[in-house]
Amino acid sequence: MTTTAQPATGIVRTRLALLSLALGGFGIGATEFVAMGLLPQIAHDLLPQVWAQSPDDAIAQSGAIISAYALGVVVGAPTIAVIAARVPRRAILLALAIAFTIGTVGSALAPTFGTVLLFRFLAALPHGAYFGIASLVAARLMGPGKRGQGVAFVLSGLTVANVVGVPLITALGQSAGWRVAYLVVAGIFAASVVAIRLTVPAQPGDPEATPRRELGAFARPAVWFALLTGSVGFAGFFAVYSYVAPLATEVAGVPEAAVPWALVTLGLGMTLGNALGGWAADRGVLRAMFVCFGAFALALLGLALTAAQPVGLFAFLFAVGAAAAALSPAIQTRLMDVAGDSQTLAAAVNHSALNIGNALGAFLGGIVITAGFGFVAPTWVGLVLCVPGVLLALAGARITRRR
Repeated sequence: MTTTAQPATGIVRTRLALLSLALGGFGIGATEFVAMGLLPQIAHDLLPQVWAQSPDDAIAQSGAIISAYALGVVVGAPTIAVIAARVPRRAILLALAIAFTIGTVGSALAPTFGTVLLFRFLAALPHGAYFGIASLVAARLMGPGKRGQGVAFVLSGLTVANVVGVPLITALGQSAGWRVAYLVVAGIFAASVVAIRLTVPAQPGDPEATPRRELGAFARPAVWFALLTGSVGFAGFFAVYSYVAPLATEVAGVPEAAVPWALVTLGLGMTLGNALGGWAADRGVLRAMFVCFGAFALALLGLALTAAQPVGLFAFLFAVGAAAAALSPAIQTRLMDVAGDSQTLAAAVNHSALNIGNALGAFLGGIVITAGFGFVAPTWVGLVLCVPGVLLALAGARITRRR
């Protein structure tokens, strides 16, 4: 009786801890992407004079809220990771979740457009550090040989948010106001604070970590190649993600009411791909990266060729989401492999790279649309970006083999 009860207790505690970490990821996914569906409401409320003259201009200006969040991720991930490497990991996760809660409440209550921008930047600062440190905690909880699955479990909160959280909270924001939507997101973060405190076991930080040692990761060429691989690879994904709505309505000819279902389809693919990517990474990180890039390229090609048909659109949106999400745990694990002692920084800064990819993909997709190539063109951009992504991954692998 005694010998079987203890392992069962350990398994239950581990699963609850992983769910708590994923809950924080769910909140991050909600807070990052819910603004995309609420920009008209935000613009109407915060930029009334501009809205009166041109609603399109007001919506375009309010897009700075998304950019402010992305900038906060890029700045916060390496900064917090370097400072927090020696701090016990549960303590820093609690501090980051509390910071998310405060920043999101501030975003909901800020009275002016400028102060909302400021709070969105501040709310994003813990983003990369949370995912990075939570990935290290999850990898240790899962045990040897299951790091990729631990990373994927934490990231699953973000992918599930795209399936469930973002559509529901967006609908709530459209009916009750965008400020209510952000207060709900803040409630999710507050719940994650309680859950982490109750279920995540204490884990020490690295007592030998110093800012200089953590920053030493940037002296490793393989780290840069892994980061660039993530930026370029996910730029291709976000080139598609950013323009799903016009791709669905203008190219496939589906009604606007079908756009949320297109996003749900993409999110379902991301959820499945994230789990498969974690499993594959544990069986060979570099092989997983190359296989995922190949699948990503095929999915993008299929989408480009069949987007005019609703069946093709939905089928290949699912495939694009799955292949792209499968890359994430592989790249995260690769960074942990090549970073040496700088584990905290490497795990966190990956999310800076992904947000750079977010901005780059949306920018390049917008360029080809503005140039008159149509709404399918961003998909071809994503396909082209697979080439430098694979080349960067090959270069990083070659450096590792030489060493």
